[in-house]
Amino acid sequence: MTHTTVPVIFDLDGTLVDPARGISDGITTALSALGLAVPGQDRLDAMIGPELRHSMLDIAGVPAGHLEEAIRIYRDYYSSTGIAQGRLYPGIRDLLAEYVEAGRPVAVATQKPEGLARIVLEHHGIASFFQSIRGSAANEAARTVGPPGKIGIVAAALADLAARSSVDAGAAVMVGDRAQDVAGAAANGLDCIGVGWGFALDGELHAAGAAAIVHNTRDLRDTIGRLDHVRTAALTTNALNEVPTDGNV
Repeated sequence: MTHTTVPVIFDLDGTLVDPARGISDGITTALSALGLAVPGQDRLDAMIGPELRHSMLDIAGVPAGHLEEAIRIYRDYYSSTGIAQGRLYPGIRDLLAEYVEAGRPVAVATQKPEGLARIVLEHHGIASFFQSIRGSAANEAARTVGPPGKIGIVAAALADLAARSSVDAGAAVMVGDRAQDVAGAAANGLDCIGVGWGFALDGELHAAGAAAIVHNTRDLRDTIGRLDHVRTAALTTNALNEVPTDGNV
């Protein structure tokens, strides 16, 4: 039996890397510099994952006229200090190394600016594992053309996998920690496995329709392994159904 290798598209913040202190401190620095109120920790945590411009406007309450300056101050802090405050979640490096060794294609789809996402992954020594690293436009204050937010980013990662891998990119699965990861996957016809170690609110991933929710990388590995076997069985069944017989099989 041919074994199906399911490609995996990972979110970044809250899935591969715990960026909490660097992001929270960067947002606090930006808001304080502009004389704006700093939200409590729960609201700061809720800003990790969604597109930064929306978080600044909708959660932190940054006036639209100050948005570009707030993002600039934040990015200056994050680039100089915040990246080094992050850490890989336990087991992530070993899981990625195992997947690459086994020939499983992996990609990143994040709402971080694409260039910054690559810098973060390089800082943590895992950028080379990925066949594709896709993110948002460099100017987060600008509205982009094409599918919004995570939908378009996941689509771009899928296109890269299709171009660079011999496996079926359409059989990929998304792994993320927030509702927008589930929604971005679903809009591209993919299932999403939610990770319980990120920044989702209680019940967020379940309500969003995550296919499964895991709480450590061992469970994630096992869940993706089961998905491999399910899809292998489905492909084999479909192939047998297409074989003409004379009734003697």
